Amino acid sequence: MPLELFLDLLSQPCRSVYIFAKKNNIPHEFKKISLMEEDHYGEEFGKVNPMRKVPAIRDGDFCLSESVAILMYMVDKYKTDDHWYPADLQKRARVNEYLAWQPMGIRMHGSKIFWINIMVPKIMGRGVPEDKKKAAIDDLNGSLKMIEEKFLQDRPFIAGDQISLADLVAIVEVYQPVGGGIDVFEGRPKLSAWRDRVRQEVGPALFDEVHKRILGAQEMVKGLDASKMAASKRRFLAMFF
Repeated sequence: MPLELFLDLLSQPCRSVYIFAKKNNIPHEFKKISLMEEDHYGEEFGKVNPMRKVPAIRDGDFCLSESVAILMYMVDKYKTDDHWYPADLQKRARVNEYLAWQPMGIRMHGSKIFWINIMVPKIMGRGVPEDKKKAAIDDLNGSLKMIEEKFLQDRPFIAGDQISLADLVAIVEVYQPVGGGIDVFEGRPKLSAWRDRVRQEVGPALFDEVHKRILGAQEMVKGLDASKMAASKRRFLAMFF
């Protein structure tokens, strides 16, 4: 029985799980969950993940949430190539270091830009104050600098010469503000070169397929009915006020 992947490719963690499963030819069934249409509040998905968050997987009777836990489960179950989560103690520690840093280090800042530029005008009918926009961009720039100077340094990839889980988790986060209209690669040759290496290792067709939805988010959001997005409005209010 294939692994069931409950994903919305607008979500950064969902994209990392999808890329990993596809790249490693892991037998799976893609179960689309639309966050914009609030599918995650449906009764059936609640049985898979009572926390109502994606990504989530179902492997027979076993259900699991949280992207990092899911990625490691797939590494162990399907015995993927060592470079994804190296056996070498120090290389693995580099992967773990990034995975531990990224939820507060980059995800919240990249997500905030996406919300400010795409979601807020749709849901609230007005923009975010300029001082909040500037603060969010400053935070994002600080995180991108940290990826370049701390996590990449002069290495091709975060853990060394080969791609790892850390690079997958990083690239999807870096692309979230791009979907919000901010070109994070402009003026950052090191970050751009790393992106190109990750894209090549993943495979350009798969990489572009996975990011197509987030890069088209501005057009997609125009067709949404904001009156039906009560949960998204609550999320926005909790994020900014």
